[in-house]
Amino acid sequence: MIENISPWVYLAGITLLPGIELRGSIPVGVSWGMNPVTLCIVLSIVNALIVLPVFKFLDWFFHLIEKIPLADKYIKKTRKKAGPYVEKYGMIGLALFVAAPLPATGAYTGALAAHLFGMKNKKAFLSISAGVFIAGIIVTLIATAFKATLGWLLG
Repeated sequence: MIENISPWVYLAGITLLPGIELRGSIPVGVSWGMNPVTLCIVLSIVNALIVLPVFKFLDWFFHLIEKIPLADKYIKKTRKKAGPYVEKYGMIGLALFVAAPLPATGAYTGALAAHLFGMKNKKAFLSISAGVFIAGIIVTLIATAFKATLGWLLG
């Protein structure tokens, strides 16, 4: 039964995992021999769209999140990491922060940073989406280059 599930479902699932997102799903898809351009476009759209329910969650439950010690630690870390970008450069800074293909700089963290710094959801969504697409391109290029140069190691 599970073997009949499309690889796209698996890749979308990886993309929706906070902290992994495109940084995990695109390399997996490239390693499976899937078209890198299609992977980049489809998975970037999936990753950007998750921001909409995250905004609703943050808008509605933010007062609860701050009371959870682990969440409070993540909030403080996000303020420290994203603050210089968002406070100085606004929408462009948020896009660049999300675009960096590093741990804890993806769409989820970008949504939290936008919320923490009072950015309107529409502007934040545009910035985060731009950052997600830039990150998607960077990760696709890296994964494709890795497979082309070192893929022989993987068989």
